[in-house]
Amino acid sequence: MNDAPLPYYLGCPSWSENAWREGLYPHNARPADFLSLYAQVFNAVEGNTTFYARPAPATVARWVQSLPENFRFTAKFPRDISHGADLRQQLHAAQDFLHLLQPLGARVAPLWLQLPASFGPQRLAELVSFIDALERPLAIEVRHPEFFAKGDAEKRLNRLLMDRGVERICLDSRALFSCTSTDPAVLHAQAKKPRVPPRPAAFTHFPQVRFIGRPELEANDAYLIPWVEKVAGWIEEGRTPYVFLHTPDNHRAPELARRFHQQLSDRLPGLPALPQLSPPQTSEQLGLL
Repeated sequence: MNDAPLPYYLGCPSWSENAWREGLYPHNARPADFLSLYAQVFNAVEGNTTFYARPAPATVARWVQSLPENFRFTAKFPRDISHGADLRQQLHAAQDFLHLLQPLGARVAPLWLQLPASFGPQRLAELVSFIDALERPLAIEVRHPEFFAKGDAEKRLNRLLMDRGVERICLDSRALFSCTSTDPAVLHAQAKKPRVPPRPAAFTHFPQVRFIGRPELEANDAYLIPWVEKVAGWIEEGRTPYVFLHTPDNHRAPELARRFHQQLSDRLPGLPALPQLSPPQTSEQLGLL
């Protein structure tokens, strides 16, 4: 990143996209270098990789070497913890996971707990016990419809999170679902992503936003510009938001993140520009012609 740090965290859902050789990474970049290259441009990444599989200790050690100390990796608890049995029965596995990531230190903040749509209000006691036992900076994503109905269940959820200094992750998938397309990537994303109303929470110093956009970058602006205003307001309040930008197959996620940052810079003049990596090399430069 630039010498002047950003007043917020900005990133994408991952760093390991080969398609990003077309724009973000040089064509000759090795996959092993993707994370360090990514961290030269963005200062945060969603920890989706840990949701699907626990990394080996050697992998964590490589991440430590690749990431500056001011980088933030919002590691998700593995799905066997978040989507398994009673959360109170998962505390030992959760502590083991925290121990595995310990070498990353403050880079892992906050931890994300992504709960399934089946996790409803009747299970809030589990969530309270889980949060209280871990005593770590946490952010929670819920998907059960009652937590979006503005009724007693949502109020109870919000109150227990606020009382414990836990952030509620806001997922905004409206742009994705506004897209009428036969593109397999769009159809897959629409089948996989939850269609829930956005809840722009700021329960802590670190609001968390996941924006799921359309593949045509400019088509996202109607949904993105209100977030520019919201994030600018949070920054002006002294908060440090986290903003992660997705596209259906994430091939254009870095471009969407840059677009958001440019719009935020127009709203907050003086924001540092995102760094540019070396331009992708041509086939001739690579000696392939």
